[in-house]
Amino acid sequence: MALVPYEETAAVGLQKFHKPLATFFFANRTIQIRQDWRQLGVAAVVWDAAVVLSTYLEMGAVELRGCSAVELGAGTGLVSIVAALLGAHVTITDRKVALEFLKSNVQANLPLHIQPKAIVKELTWGQNLGSFSPGEFDLILGADIIYLEETFTDLLQTLAHLCDNHSVILLACRIRYERDNNFLAMLERQFTVSKVHYDPEKDVHVYKAQKRNQREGL
Repeated sequence: MALVPYEETAAVGLQKFHKPLATFFFANRTIQIRQDWRQLGVAAVVWDAAVVLSTYLEMGAVELRGCSAVELGAGTGLVSIVAALLGAHVTITDRKVALEFLKSNVQANLPLHIQPKAIVKELTWGQNLGSFSPGEFDLILGADIIYLEETFTDLLQTLAHLCDNHSVILLACRIRYERDNNFLAMLERQFTVSKVHYDPEKDVHVYKAQKRNQREGL
């Protein structure tokens, strides 16, 4: 959610983020993601969590064909692009300032016949939820979106709004700080949470969450 460009001194060792293009191969296609660290900061580069979540989707653990999915804090759009290529109908969301950049990556990487299945839409967590129907999606995706503690309450409210009892949430993240574990604890109060994948090379976990039913909460 933070769209503030990092200071140059904070980017030591992060030279890959300064490359204008990041290239990947998913769903039998070469995907070229445009990056713009200097203008949009963390929202405009591909983080390892997005790569790991895209890999997990490609592994086929979740049935994506005909699935209604939404990505939160989509950033460059890699995860949503992969989900759309694998057959999902995807709503790709981020804050307003990132949407044009996000849309350009989606249009550049999706074939014309798939583009109608991928909609870029504004979503600021906890705010414009009225433009989304409650429980609208089968699958909610998020890659490296739990790093700002001040957004946790709004993010949980957003997840609760978008989920139905059948919905599945997949969150990919690196556990860097105690606050990351704090978020998972907050998530477990409303959702059943399990770890379904771990990439030891990138040190990224994928968590699956589903709404607790009322009987579980008793």
